Amino acid sequence: MSVYTQLTDDQFAAFCQRFGVSFARAIPITQGIKNSNWFIQTTDDVDGAHSYVFTLFEERPPEDIEKMAVILNQLDGKLPVAAPLALLDLGADSAEKCYVIRYDNKAITLVPCLAGAHPQQTTQAMCYEIGAALAMLHETLQALQPAEEYGVPLYPWAEVRDREMQFMPGDEAKLMSDIWRAYSDLPLATLPKGLCHLDMFADNTLWDLSLSNSQKGAERLTGLLDFTEVSVEHYVMDIAITINDFCTTWGDAEQGETVNFDRSKMAAFLQGYESKRQLGEDEKRALPVMLAKAAVIFWLLRLNVIHYNRTEGRTGDNIMVKNPDLMKRLAAYHWSHVEKAQNMVFVLEHALYKDDNKDNDIEDFKLIGVFATEQQAQAAINQLKSQPGFKEYPNGFHIDAYPLNQINWSSGFGCN
Repeated sequence: MSVYTQLTDDQFAAFCQRFGVSFARAIPITQGIKNSNWFIQTTDDVDGAHSYVFTLFEERPPEDIEKMAVILNQLDGKLPVAAPLALLDLGADSAEKCYVIRYDNKAITLVPCLAGAHPQQTTQAMCYEIGAALAMLHETLQALQPAEEYGVPLYPWAEVRDREMQFMPGDEAKLMSDIWRAYSDLPLATLPKGLCHLDMFADNTLWDLSLSNSQKGAERLTGLLDFTEVSVEHYVMDIAITINDFCTTWGDAEQGETVNFDRSKMAAFLQGYESKRQLGEDEKRALPVMLAKAAVIFWLLRLNVIHYNRTEGRTGDNIMVKNPDLMKRLAAYHWSHVEKAQNMVFVLEHALYKDDNKDNDIEDFKLIGVFATEQQAQAAINQLKSQPGFKEYPNGFHIDAYPLNQINWSSGFGCN
């Protein structure tokens, strides 16, 4: 949320008046990278407080922003969101509320400020809570049908990819190509989808970070922001986007701009999400590739912002550009885990212990199968454990992971 379009105080006052708000002062907001945003102080605010956020949408057409207002009203009361104010000057004959001012072919909205602060760091408890909130968002927005009429079109990232890959070093282009190919190989036609936020980064959330709460590990979610990207997409992609930011510690320039992904935070996020909506097995299998693809999308987004600023000649202290290399490194991290998993097999065996006690001797031993993923092996256990011959010996199942094309035992019989 940088500032690209400049407005005068007289313009702010006129726009705010149409929403029934008495303007006193506009304060630029410099976080983010897409729209122009200001805090609005009213004539009733005291001690530097501000009551509203004024947004001028630089790229999205006004029709898309009207859809966003409907979405926020649907979520209002179930999640901490700020619904846009309605215009007051439409006249008595107007049958529907309107939430958008059109200025220079761009949309303007005014929304109430939400309490709380952007977190500088996240905790496992916060990851759990944002996971539950995202699942609630997915569930609640299923009421808006057909979903395609409310979501904005997905951005043509393949076009950005094709443009940017021409200028990439070979290893970067290969990384992006490999991840894109793996994504295309997923069962995209059958993965659950619906209206998704698609930009649920920590700086698009607000929390009660008061010392008493932080000391107890009880930071409370107080605001979800920036619903401009809501589109129909696979839920697991929305999950991956949110995990990538909430579960990563981004080092600053003095720290070498490191990227540290915390898998324990991801586990907490998924636990929170599944407290509201259960993930399907196909979604769980798709998640590692989706994490890599989500990082690629935001790598491309940041490259696209640089391209857009350069071609439009947009410069100045109010323009903030996030480093695309951070997302490239995160994509490489996730892809390394995908490649490792692709080179592993999971062997499911069943051992018959005397009295079904693992401390006793093995009386018989059978190989059940070899699987591409641990989830598939676990699914086989779930299928077999209630069947005769297995249900009497539930402790005998065992999964072992083996890397392909590698010798796993080299000592030989009778050798020390």
